Amino acid sequence: MTLPLVVGVDGSDSCLPAVDWAVDEAARHGVPLRLLYASLWERYEAGLPVVGCERPAGQVLAQHIVASAADRAERRNPDVRVTTDIVREDAVEALVRAGDEAFALVTGSRGRGALKGLLLGSVGLGMSARARCPSVVVGGDRVGLEGVHERILLGLGETDTSAEAVRFAFREAEVRGCVLDVVRAWRRPAFDRSGDRLEPGGPADTYEERASAVMDALLGAASAEHPHVRTRPAALEGPAGKILVDRSAAADLVIVGARRRTGPFGFQLGCVSHTLLHHAKCPVAVVPARQ
Repeated sequence: MTLPLVVGVDGSDSCLPAVDWAVDEAARHGVPLRLLYASLWERYEAGLPVVGCERPAGQVLAQHIVASAADRAERRNPDVRVTTDIVREDAVEALVRAGDEAFALVTGSRGRGALKGLLLGSVGLGMSARARCPSVVVGGDRVGLEGVHERILLGLGETDTSAEAVRFAFREAEVRGCVLDVVRAWRRPAFDRSGDRLEPGGPADTYEERASAVMDALLGAASAEHPHVRTRPAALEGPAGKILVDRSAAADLVIVGARRRTGPFGFQLGCVSHTLLHHAKCPVAVVPARQ
């Protein structure tokens, strides 16, 4: 059974490039596309009178949105098989549940209800924080959305969070026939083991070598499986979030791994993923580690 690529649609402006991106992605991987609209409109229309056999306004809107999205997908690539679904459920809950049987999840960066100037909508953030499959938030500037850089950016974190992201990144680079830039950020500690403050500008070779060793260990198996993928690894000093945001301006997709940490407030995102989702100049894929 081929798992579909699921894209959340809501009729917002940011939904349109997300549908376009998802159609192209489905075509690249040869998977079907499922357009999913989720809303709790019944909760808000429960007290409103229904005249004759008229359908609730929320249902009419939902059907219009999925029909328009399906038509857009058909016009972009008629060879991609498209199905549609309308569910009476919270959007984040519906997408997370759909992700259990999906190749990946896709949504726009802002929803219909997003406040003006808001960098990221709550659905994209909630989906990325909780999905158990790769999730992609389609945002960024016009050039980043057009995918003309022929370059994918992979941010490597710790070993236990990066293995699935590495596999995902190599698959993406191979089907796109593009370069895979790999970045591992490192920082010099402010204090030594005895607690004494270190002088700024001290030797950095050890920390850079460690970062390079982590990259070599994580990339080795995937490089052997995908020998035609050109990789450009770089161990860079500085904050990982800032480095990846800056480099996202020259990428078509930035990919990071994530550990699904549970706590009193549910699943959480790391600070690097959070920074990228808000500020990256191209679509961002968050790939959870296997549990």
